[in-house]
Amino acid sequence: MNAGWDRAREIARRVGRGAADAGRATARAGRATAGGTARASRATVRGARSMGRATRRLTYAGGAGRTGLGRLIELSAGNSAGDAMVTVALASTVFFGVPVGEARGSVALYLVITMLPFALLAPFVGPILDRFRSGRRYVMAGTLFGRGLLCFAMAAAVGPGDLPTLFIGALGVLVLSKAYNVSRAAIMPNVLPADITLVSANARVALFTLVAAGVAVPVGAGLTAWLGSAVVLRVAMLAFLLLGVVAVRLPRHIDSPDLEEEGAKHRWRTLLKVGPTVAEAVWANLALRIFSGFLLFFLLFLVQDRAVPWLSGTPDPFFDVTKTIALLAGAAGLGGLAGAAVANWTRNHAPQLIVLATLAVTVVTTVVAAVLFGIWAALAVSLVTAFAQELGKLALDAIVQREIGEEVRSSTFGVVEAVLQLAWVFGGLVGLVLSLARSPLAGLVTLAVVLAGTLGWLVVARARRRRVTAAEADRRAAEAPTDEWSRPAEPPQPGALDSTKPLTNPHG
Repeated sequence: MNAGWDRAREIARRVGRGAADAGRATARAGRATAGGTARASRATVRGARSMGRATRRLTYAGGAGRTGLGRLIELSAGNSAGDAMVTVALASTVFFGVPVGEARGSVALYLVITMLPFALLAPFVGPILDRFRSGRRYVMAGTLFGRGLLCFAMAAAVGPGDLPTLFIGALGVLVLSKAYNVSRAAIMPNVLPADITLVSANARVALFTLVAAGVAVPVGAGLTAWLGSAVVLRVAMLAFLLLGVVAVRLPRHIDSPDLEEEGAKHRWRTLLKVGPTVAEAVWANLALRIFSGFLLFFLLFLVQDRAVPWLSGTPDPFFDVTKTIALLAGAAGLGGLAGAAVANWTRNHAPQLIVLATLAVTVVTTVVAAVLFGIWAALAVSLVTAFAQELGKLALDAIVQREIGEEVRSSTFGVVEAVLQLAWVFGGLVGLVLSLARSPLAGLVTLAVVLAGTLGWLVVARARRRRVTAAEADRRAAEAPTDEWSRPAEPPQPGALDSTKPLTNPHG
């Protein structure tokens, strides 16, 4: 009996020693895990700080930190990231998870309901902003705070599926986003360093905004899949509110003094009053924007319908629907980045030539893609279209900033932004309709003819305008006095005889 108790005590001691050893091992593992987590956290913080310093050096290069351009770039990048997260959250609630036929109807309904009120409101944005030139920092902050509140309302509407609130909120976000872009474009000459051209400064802003949006889209998509659209909208709300505080802290010289006289009638800017140079750039960008909207929805629904060569018949084992859409989106994003990078590197002081060149490149690429349509042609036309749209828009912004006076610059940008947005919507609706024919050749040929006609008309109008200008210069040169008889008489020198008066003898 005693031997049994001794054996039991021995077993208990062994179990205790084993538990103690396991506890010590667990403690050591916990300390190691905690240490590894701490080291990983410190490495992440160091990486984030290094990336922040590198980004700050890029945004503040070339005197941009001294003039306020660097802070404006950072603010615009955050604004773009917030808009991208809102877009991802709204797309996941309205468009995804529906059949193809219903998706066409949903997209068309969204475009019409959202863009028609925007077309009515957008022309009023510019004149309103022109009246607050002395407080543009606060106007920009107001657009950010307003979007934060709208994101809060839309987050509350996601759960019960309140589509009217979502549509109204999307409209408000769109209008306020355009108002921010108009204000940002209008103040660009106020923060332009001496060594940077307008095209390069606009390109630097666009480059960082595209990168920020490219990072925010997958992050927003992951958060939407994990936590839901409402959480993503609340994250965007916090981002917009913080960015509003940053906007208020921009340099004071961004605000322009109000130079108009008291009681002076405020002038409204329309496309009929912008001058031939701005009008030419606007028409070229209209053609590019129509084609961009068309290509997006046209290719999207052709791929979903499997009406493309690599998906119909014997489908390619690699290029399925999901991978094709991802590749097309990647090509478009890469094209936009390339356009901003090229504009940032260029030192061309004739942005109107850049606009026509981008339109010509798009025409050639579209014709080639229509003839040799396939996966690589689709990727090429997506890349070139995004490249041309980004580069052409940056050149247009530089032209408006150079040609239009401070007192109506916001009005001009407001009208231009509204017209370009409506052109994109119109192109998207055309793409929806032509995708029903399930013929890539017919759609691309139709738009290639439109682009080529627009380019030819602009080139002819430009040549005619140059001839008229040259003839006017020749006429003025011919009318100018050139011989010695037509020269004006020189005033008499002090003490010299005046030949215009008769000589008289003072002594009679």
